[in-house]
Amino acid sequence: MRQFSCSAFGRLLPALGLCGLILVPFSGRAQQLALDINESVSSIDVSVKDMYGRQESGKVVITQFKPAGPGPFPVVILSHGRSPTNRQDPPRFRFTRQVRYFVSRGFAVFEPTRIGYGAYMTQFDPEDSGSCASKDYAPMAEAGSTEILAVLDYARQQPYVDAKRVLLVGQSVGGYLTVATSARNPEGVVGAINFAGGSGGDPEKRPGNPCAPQRLEEMYARFGQATKMPMLWIYTENDLYFAPAHSKAWHEAFVKAGGKADYRLLPPFAQNGHTLFARGPEIWEPIVGEFLDKLGLPAPRAAQ
Repeated sequence: MRQFSCSAFGRLLPALGLCGLILVPFSGRAQQLALDINESVSSIDVSVKDMYGRQESGKVVITQFKPAGPGPFPVVILSHGRSPTNRQDPPRFRFTRQVRYFVSRGFAVFEPTRIGYGAYMTQFDPEDSGSCASKDYAPMAEAGSTEILAVLDYARQQPYVDAKRVLLVGQSVGGYLTVATSARNPEGVVGAINFAGGSGGDPEKRPGNPCAPQRLEEMYARFGQATKMPMLWIYTENDLYFAPAHSKAWHEAFVKAGGKADYRLLPPFAQNGHTLFARGPEIWEPIVGEFLDKLGLPAPRAAQ
């Protein structure tokens, strides 16, 4: 895939009347790029294994955002969750409202659409963890964290980034994969944020009770043994994927094994607190800001 850059079109925009946005074709549909946060799109090929031992190479689409100027900017790798019904939509992940917060703090953000999702979705699904009765959460952790590390390697090659100041952020399955990646202690990563991380949840059939939660607890204990960086974990009281009893147990296992994570259980949000990252930035931004301040990462530009 070609990389689409906003800057190349800057002088044409007034004539074209695009009002700060350009269109990029993607999987038969035109998608707008947000020029105010310098959105661009590229891709890399990554080889991973699924839970059945099958190895394939797949395309990871990377949506990039950055502040104005040459940098160097600290980096956020932002990892998405997993739909229980449709892995094809959206064609690529781009949490622009949430990204604007991190860009306002001076970060360059790299948001991958992982293998098995979006416009390049195939039958090969390296994040399949099996049936509810026989869950195996280890292969998806290995595959997903391998992709995240490949995106981090890509980010390091960009001339405008500060590869010594990297933050990992993920929501739902992306939160679980963020913890898994943190356990691999990649160079330059100074902290990580887990929003409602976990897997195996179904808000309709098993509200609050994911499949094989004890196996996730074992995985979090394994991650805790290896993780050296500080983390922030944010959950809600009415998460219909992962009830507090589970997220508390996962955090306890992580910390007991040696990990460092500040666990925040927030009051109920909307009808399903699992949507907090997507729909409630005004609630989590102050908490994230405190964590970033402790890490010595950039303050909002308006405060500088």
